[in-house]
Amino acid sequence: MSDTQSFDLHAAILQQSADAVIFADPAGFIRLWNGAAERLFGIAAGDAIGKSLDIIIPERLRAPHWRGYNAAMQAGRTEHAGKPTLTKALHASGESIYVQMSFAVVVAPDGAMQGSVAIARSAPAPTPATQR
Repeated sequence: MSDTQSFDLHAAILQQSADAVIFADPAGFIRLWNGAAERLFGIAAGDAIGKSLDIIIPERLRAPHWRGYNAAMQAGRTEHAGKPTLTKALHASGESIYVQMSFAVVVAPDGAMQGSVAIARSAPAPTPATQR
């Protein structure tokens, strides 16, 4: 392992991850957006950071998303307990895409709610056989 002090291993892992990593604060504003998120959603980090998660949530899914997000921030845990979920997301092109996402609430050691992290990757559209 390198001893180079200017090398930030955590940042390198995050940026070089094959999966999209998105961190949003408790209000749902994006604070972290890695290179894989740029590729998956077609939105550069500079255009995503500071914006609402609505930039990747199809309009018809926003109300249920925010109900779940706010409930998770209140409870300190997600409904799916980190299990991957197949959902639709919004690409910068305006196209709906299928993604597999897992979510976790991020809590500081003092118990303060920091926000939510999502890990996402592209997923094929479900077929009748996979919808059972």
